Amino acid sequence: MVTGLGVVSPNGNGLQDFELALRKGRSGLRVQQSMVEAGFACHVAGVPQGIDELAEAMFDSDELLAMNSGQRHASVAAVDAWLDAGLERPARDDDRVDWESGAIIGTGIGGMDTIGDRVVPFVDQKKVRRLGSTTVEQVMASGISARISGQLALGNQVTTNSSACSTGTEAVAMGLERIRNGLAKRMLVGGSEGTSRYIWAGFDAMRVLCRGFNDQPESASRPMSASAGGFIPAAGGGAILLESLESANARGARIYAEVMGAFLNCGGHRGGGSMTAPNPDSVRRCVQGALADANVPAEDVGLINGHLTATAADPNEVDAWAKALGRGPGELPPITSTKSMIGHALGAAGAIECVATLLMLSRGFVHPSINCEDVHEKIQPHADSIPHEMRELPNLRIAMKAGFGFGDVNASVVFRKWND
Repeated sequence: MVTGLGVVSPNGNGLQDFELALRKGRSGLRVQQSMVEAGFACHVAGVPQGIDELAEAMFDSDELLAMNSGQRHASVAAVDAWLDAGLERPARDDDRVDWESGAIIGTGIGGMDTIGDRVVPFVDQKKVRRLGSTTVEQVMASGISARISGQLALGNQVTTNSSACSTGTEAVAMGLERIRNGLAKRMLVGGSEGTSRYIWAGFDAMRVLCRGFNDQPESASRPMSASAGGFIPAAGGGAILLESLESANARGARIYAEVMGAFLNCGGHRGGGSMTAPNPDSVRRCVQGALADANVPAEDVGLINGHLTATAADPNEVDAWAKALGRGPGELPPITSTKSMIGHALGAAGAIECVATLLMLSRGFVHPSINCEDVHEKIQPHADSIPHEMRELPNLRIAMKAGFGFGDVNASVVFRKWND
């Protein structure tokens, strides 16, 4: 069961602002002066606003000194999800440990911002002693989940997964498995990515970032569009509190939705798959595997929140969804891309987009997929399934979210709206 949600996103922090932004199709993309000064071809990114102020209101000064941007994004989202679930945040001087609750909070890049801003320059300048005692905590990938375990006194499994762009969605599947196996009552799952030109630089060098809309930042992320020129990098964090039905009922928790099933696989870098492209057959198998695990017929899927990055992979992904669900032209359920508004948050993408999916499912709507008025010719047969404006879906019951990451790794999750 999903009993808590938290989000830090370029177009809104917190559930209320984020949902409003989704409904209005509000973009969170802006020109980043740091990218301009560094000579990037792409000048646009999705960066959460006001995050330092939120963190300062939530954490003590000594905690803040030890947290880089990725850890701040994760921590704010995680604590918000915990509180949203109706759970009590423990005091720092309370020695009690919650042995039944754990966390799987992933990241794609980790502490690259700390490495770029501090470790490399200080070491090169022979100023190692000035690095401080918290450097290792910030650069190790597992620092994200470890930080949250201390904030919430989590005593069950606490780990950080990393599977590129599928990281956040994969974390949901991993948390589901642990609860199913009776090893935990509650698992806080999700993903986070920091704000840093050092994180985005390699993608700019690969020429996979959009460079043709620097003067129109809100139009730069164009999934499913004929004029898509690459993805827009982003940062943020998303957290979901998964809980067994018995635990949720015992404490009278509000339930957003049920995680019906999930599936993880890899395309083996064959059949068109590579380090940077998904094997279309593995994508289809991943979607169908999640449906089989959920015991949900393909025809029951009423909403798709795709991976859809605004790259050449978009037409292949839409085709894979159609084949996996057995839907012909005009038959695909609404398919949308949260990335059209927030960009691609890498290791945080799946987590933020799962939160978006759960909001749409529980509230009965689908947010617009903006900037694709010129639908790609290969996607045109399914054009009627793309919402350009918010649509009310009062009868929505089943929604799917998937992530397809670098390394040809895939994750797919099936959610069902909870009905007592």
